[in-house]
Amino acid sequence: MYIPLEITKKNCSMLLREYETDQKTATDPIKLVFQDVANHDVYNICAPFEDEGELVIAGRMESRDSEHSKIVFFVQRDGLWKQREGSPVYHLQDPFFTRIRGELIVGGVQIYPHPEREGFLSWRTVLYRGDRIIDLQPFFNGPDGMKDLRLIELNDGSLGVFTRPQGIKGGRGKIGFTRIPSLSELSLQIIEDAPLLEGQFTDEEWGGANELHLLSNGWVGVLGHIACYDDYNNRHYYPMVFVLDPETGWYSDIELVAVRSRFLPGEAKRSDLVDVVFSGGLIRKADGTADLYAGIGDAEAHRISISDPFIKFESLIRGGYANE
Repeated sequence: MYIPLEITKKNCSMLLREYETDQKTATDPIKLVFQDVANHDVYNICAPFEDEGELVIAGRMESRDSEHSKIVFFVQRDGLWKQREGSPVYHLQDPFFTRIRGELIVGGVQIYPHPEREGFLSWRTVLYRGDRIIDLQPFFNGPDGMKDLRLIELNDGSLGVFTRPQGIKGGRGKIGFTRIPSLSELSLQIIEDAPLLEGQFTDEEWGGANELHLLSNGWVGVLGHIACYDDYNNRHYYPMVFVLDPETGWYSDIELVAVRSRFLPGEAKRSDLVDVVFSGGLIRKADGTADLYAGIGDAEAHRISISDPFIKFESLIRGGYANE
């Protein structure tokens, strides 16, 4: 069981007040422009990563009136992002990536007809592996009904596994964590048995991990999202972070790192999605800032520069926690 020390359960309203009080910086907002996408939207991008010597972004591409999307890989040409020739296209949503023992791992969300509720969809996380994008092959399907399954290689070579069950165990969606010795040990049972990180979300709200960073002190920096409905059934998604010590199970309070108003104006898929910011990835930089890539309104891909949210945790040592 992973039990925090003096964790404070905070809902979206409390986190928004803290964010506004802290007056966190957000600069250099841009909207990513995608070329030759045939009137499709591209959003919920991951951060750029290197493949065969060039930077690549994976994005979710779909029609404005559809939830049936593709993961497409893009490269930048003259300031525009263009589909990368020769790269695979997957019928998935919400791409992400990591590297485990030098191997590229790419994942996304697969939707399919709900096995019990006619006219409804269900979903699962699908993982691919390979030395390069062009070599990727499917190797694991996560539990039915689970998005936001994420993996990270830890300092000792073991793997951290972040889960997000829904339903009886996770309600609308809560984060779990466990460790496995190697990728070959990943299984549905391991994922389903992962203990929840208690105290992070109220039962009315939900969240998940989007991208994981191994920090210099061996902790895991988690970039994720927390979300809620308002009284008019509009959705509100906020980029958030916390850190977790995989050796002891300690984890920090959630804090917001951006809100919709810090990005450029833009479009939304529907009127109830105007305030949706879906964390895609974070590029940490040597000057103490970080570039945050995000999906906006389920319709666009944007980037802003923020203060690196993980620096303050890297100066802490095991056993010397900020909220003790």
